[in-house]
Amino acid sequence: MEKRRSYIGIITQVAVFFALAIAAAGIITYFSQYALSERAVKRQMEAVAANTADEFVSSVKEYPSYEWLLRYWYAHGDEMDIEYDAPFGPGTETEAKVRLFSERHPEIQIRYATTQEVAALPKADRKLYAEIVYSWVTTRIDEIKKVYDVDFLFCVLSDAPYSQQYFLLSAADEGAGRGTNYLEFYPIGVTVEVSGSQQEAMESAVADREHLADAGDYMDYYVHVLTFDRHAVFVGLTYNLTDMWANIRRTTFIASAQAMGYMLLLSVLCLGMLYLFLLRPLTDVQKSIRLYTQTKDSELVSGKLSEDLSGPKAFAARMNEIGELSDDFIGLMDEIDDHVANIEKMTEEASRIGAELDLAARIQSAALPSTFPAFPDRSEFDLHASMDPAREVGGDLYDFFLIDDDHLCLVIADVSGKGVPAALFMMTTKAILNNTATLGRSPAEILRRTNDIICANNPENMFVTVWIGILELSTGRLVAANAGHEYPMLRRPGGQFELFRDKHGMALGCMEGMPYREYEIELEPGSKLFVYTDGVPEATDCDDVLFGLDRLLRALTSSQDAAPREILAAVRRDVDAFVGDIEQFDDLTMLCIEYKGA
Repeated sequence: MEKRRSYIGIITQVAVFFALAIAAAGIITYFSQYALSERAVKRQMEAVAANTADEFVSSVKEYPSYEWLLRYWYAHGDEMDIEYDAPFGPGTETEAKVRLFSERHPEIQIRYATTQEVAALPKADRKLYAEIVYSWVTTRIDEIKKVYDVDFLFCVLSDAPYSQQYFLLSAADEGAGRGTNYLEFYPIGVTVEVSGSQQEAMESAVADREHLADAGDYMDYYVHVLTFDRHAVFVGLTYNLTDMWANIRRTTFIASAQAMGYMLLLSVLCLGMLYLFLLRPLTDVQKSIRLYTQTKDSELVSGKLSEDLSGPKAFAARMNEIGELSDDFIGLMDEIDDHVANIEKMTEEASRIGAELDLAARIQSAALPSTFPAFPDRSEFDLHASMDPAREVGGDLYDFFLIDDDHLCLVIADVSGKGVPAALFMMTTKAILNNTATLGRSPAEILRRTNDIICANNPENMFVTVWIGILELSTGRLVAANAGHEYPMLRRPGGQFELFRDKHGMALGCMEGMPYREYEIELEPGSKLFVYTDGVPEATDCDDVLFGLDRLLRALTSSQDAAPREILAAVRRDVDAFVGDIEQFDDLTMLCIEYKGA
């Protein structure tokens, strides 16, 4: 008994599938929820950033001369004496500057001074005005930073392609100093390099007014305020989201783990139901199948299967597809029994037909001349012939026989169709041709009389192509006629094989009363004649390419000096090499004669 291979149970396979599915679902859930949370945070941050930036811009634009101020701060930032992050009220340098400016220009209200009024001031007073407003704006944006909890809030100036930014204003935390190092609150005039995401954000801000740039754990937001002298002024915000992202990842992980736990519990319940309602009754069916493969006793197996599925434990199985499967298996066993009985009958019939076909093949082979040399006591000629049917029996024929001591009859023919019908038709044709030829008729008369006899009783409308020649051995004179057959190949002494395009008549069996024309060939000693059926040039390779007459001529020429037996063997080798492993489609029949002289 063949050793049964190892297998993995359905429960194990389904459990592995559930485990992989739960893991995949958990991973997908984690990343999808994280992405959704990330988008939600970004949308919220963008809204908050927009409000913060608007308030920043408003704190600058509340001064009517804000454009003049931005230009002045950029041009004279390194000249100004600035008090950073000073609270509003007395006791500050800025307050002293305000009193000084008001004493000099009581007619001008600092908070409402226009560009024309400021531009008309003396140089020192313009500087004083710019320093006062700068301190006020800085103090105001410090408050905005604190209220909106922004990590960095600033106003910068940058030129396209925005690879650097010049700090005009920068908010700071209370008590924090200012410096030029990374992550410090910059004073006016600091220039820093800009990252690629910040460049894109500023370019988009110029086009779209605002843009949120993702830079890993940091998020930048830019609003384009105005442009002067090709210098773009931006209000920018930077949020450090490191803690927020970590919290989102932790929350999302916990939620995904809980979801995976629920799915795991549900999977265990599903596996239990799968075992109760599917696997256990399916095992009973499997045992019955194995019992049938061992015993081939359908009655025993049907009874056992019905018994296994009759108890209370199998109630659910009887009501679902398992019960239907068991009924189908019982029906299948009955069909197998019937099928086996039919196969046994068909095997006996096939054996009988095979024996009969084998006998028919032997009879057909015996009907064709197969002893070579055929005429060992005749030195005037040497000939050889072969017939390889595509099936057990074929429809091709060749024949050669002496009509008298000086006349040799040569025949090759190809019946339409293949197999047993063609073989029977071939045997009939051979007998008629042989009997007619022995009466001393000419080739044309032999074909005419044979055609009339076949047409008189041909209910299946079969036909046969025939080439027949009668060779006068004493002179080498060959008289031949062709009834729709392939052109013969002729080789003169000292020459090569060439196609001899003889005169064709209609194939035998097509129409009664048809005339046939004959022709003569003078064979000199050393001449060779090769005749064949269409199975040779029409042999086909795997690409449906035909062997063809050109290859046939080359095969004949390569062995043209050999005896007829070797010539036929050479042609067959070339055909076999050409077709390769392709099954033979048509009968292959060849005959070659060499005339040696009287």
